[in-house]
Amino acid sequence: MSIDITGLPTERITFETSPLAELGMALHALAEPGHHPGLHGWATATSACLKPDVADRLHEADFLWRTTFSDVFMPFAGVRGGSGRTGATLVEDLDALDRLDDEQFVSSALEFTCSSTYGIGGPSALTAPATRERALELAAARGPKQLDFTRRLLDDPSVVRKWLRRLFEDCEQAFFADTWRRTRVQLAADARHKSELLRYKGLADALHAVSPALSLDEQGGAGGARTLIRADKLAEGHTNAVDPAVGAGLSFIPSSFGWPHLMVLHAPGWRPVIHYPVGSPELPSPASVELLKLRMEALAHPMRMRLCRNLARSPYTTGELADSHGITAPEVSRHLTVLKKAGLLTTQRRGRYVMHQLDLQVVARLGSDFLEGVLR
Repeated sequence: MSIDITGLPTERITFETSPLAELGMALHALAEPGHHPGLHGWATATSACLKPDVADRLHEADFLWRTTFSDVFMPFAGVRGGSGRTGATLVEDLDALDRLDDEQFVSSALEFTCSSTYGIGGPSALTAPATRERALELAAARGPKQLDFTRRLLDDPSVVRKWLRRLFEDCEQAFFADTWRRTRVQLAADARHKSELLRYKGLADALHAVSPALSLDEQGGAGGARTLIRADKLAEGHTNAVDPAVGAGLSFIPSSFGWPHLMVLHAPGWRPVIHYPVGSPELPSPASVELLKLRMEALAHPMRMRLCRNLARSPYTTGELADSHGITAPEVSRHLTVLKKAGLLTTQRRGRYVMHQLDLQVVARLGSDFLEGVLR
């Protein structure tokens, strides 16, 4: 993953907090506690206190934060003509969400069906019949609630937008206001510290402090000098921080719920954002040598590592994996067989679809490096 920052003034690189982005990570931790071993206590206590109505609505839309990190949680980066700055309160961030146009909102909300084309854009599902049918087809493979949500979103975006804002406001009342009061001080302190590193020691030191997975790549050549920020992720993508359509700039947003995820918003027409975790927990020791050897051999193939990135986030069908990675369904099946023999996958049937998913409890026992690598 790379971000071209050639010619970007340092003052256009900001470290700041975002209540809505943190709410997105909190919802993800509630939906996928296996990704966040250090947050089990918080997730259990919070889930137990949710009113049934709020819990049901969160379940209805959890694919927006369970399998992907929808850009609806960072609308400040997409508002055309905006400052690119985050809100001081959740209400201000939600106001920015309201300022996204319908095509931006729909594209962000449909990330769970279009991850393979996320970085290249394309015709809107609101206006292009072929794109609409493809979105509905992919949503159907994810399950009935995703299909119903997609239909409602494409038929009347304004209704879904109001529904989602009300859900986020109810989350603030139910648990997030208290959570944000307890975390914002730490996050603001981290943002100030990283800003000072950037100012006094330079971008390379600031990047290293954010994550060892980030590095500065200064290139020279016949085409002129270029400066890139590179993120060591299994996902691939590229964006430009000096896109005149949205204004030059790059945002760094800290999260107390984020580990092990390091997210890079790189959607076309959006200001790039690096959403990074503050702190990381210790995980259990690896399993026996014999079992570890079997599992590491299964993971030695680069394509199986790439498949694990999908399978760690959500159940997938063989067809979906083939489509995402540009290989045939039989090739995917062969790789899944190897992973399954090593005890790394769980499989369940959902109607006419067979869904495969990485067993995160098993993966956690392989060690935090691998877990962080596939979830980053």
